[in-house]
Amino acid sequence: MSGKRRLGGAGVDARSACPECLRRSWLIARLGAWIQRVVDDRAGSRTPELLRLDSETLVAAVAAKQADEILAWNASLTEGEMVAAIENAGCWACCRHHESFPAGLNDGADSPVALIGRGGGLRLDGIELGNSVTVVGARKATGYGLEVAASIGREVAAAGLNVISGLALGIDGAVHRGALERGPTVAVLGCGADRPYPASHSRLYRQVVESGLVISEVPPGADAWRWSFPARNRIMAALSAMTVVVEAAWRSGSLITAEMASDAGRDVGAVPGPVTAGAAAGTNELLANGAALIRGGQDVLDRMLGAGAGQPLFGPAIEDFEVELLEAVEAGCRTVDEAALMLEREVGEVATALARLEVRGYLRASTIGTWTRTSLATYPSGGE
Repeated sequence: MSGKRRLGGAGVDARSACPECLRRSWLIARLGAWIQRVVDDRAGSRTPELLRLDSETLVAAVAAKQADEILAWNASLTEGEMVAAIENAGCWACCRHHESFPAGLNDGADSPVALIGRGGGLRLDGIELGNSVTVVGARKATGYGLEVAASIGREVAAAGLNVISGLALGIDGAVHRGALERGPTVAVLGCGADRPYPASHSRLYRQVVESGLVISEVPPGADAWRWSFPARNRIMAALSAMTVVVEAAWRSGSLITAEMASDAGRDVGAVPGPVTAGAAAGTNELLANGAALIRGGQDVLDRMLGAGAGQPLFGPAIEDFEVELLEAVEAGCRTVDEAALMLEREVGEVATALARLEVRGYLRASTIGTWTRTSLATYPSGGE
């Protein structure tokens, strides 16, 4: 092991997983199409339940006619072949027999036996239950949901905790972007860790790799299937002591993640939304069933670290008029004209002040010229 090539700060390399565990990863990828044909919502046929099966039983359950051929192929894979594939993709690997394997994956019957990843901004063994939070939500997110997700990622990362999500469109992407403003983040993929998914998040993927980790249970180059997403959800739920759902409609995959977290004995939180909004139906139901109320990053930190453990993120000092303008936006003024009318100021003066507040991080502008408040706090009157 002395000649191993270390890959960044992950603390592992391509040989940090034993051949048998790596064969399991290659087997799952090979079975992708067969698993897709048989998986459904019936007991015994859900993705996590199938992945709980040992390799021979899994192959027999999903591809009985080709079982002998597939098992023979899998057994023929050599350590050298698999290590070369991992290294050529710029990845590393780690299995449950290695000391760096995340502790949160050791207590689940359906947990992956190996992880293959990219990046070294975090040590893999630094992902512990007590210092990690998973944040998920709808792909078709509202502006409200995106802002809350980004603020949670930002505040949780600023407190030194690991922020974990799935790199998907909508809430996941906002969480990662918020976290990257303050520190590293961890993305769990349903395809190979060498492939940005979705492709539109290629730039975000590179940013996560540069400062944090991208991990997967399947080998480089593996495709994503519909079943891959509940499969990766179980990993996200297991890695953290708490899973927070920001927005979720009925039958959302984010609710599946919350259910998996609860089943694993982890804490579940949800961000409330309007009772008339479809995007908030799932999160409001979670709250009705006892999930922790999460209004922002501070609520997450209170649950994870104890009341008052974290501190709000403060922005730069602003003038009295700018404070009044923030209050106007919070009161419902979304456009320059509305704010100017409420404050009885010139439109040009208000427009300039709004732009200045955006640069300082207090406001966010939409493409249609409306303004929303961020979670960045202003200093109390009389002090900085």
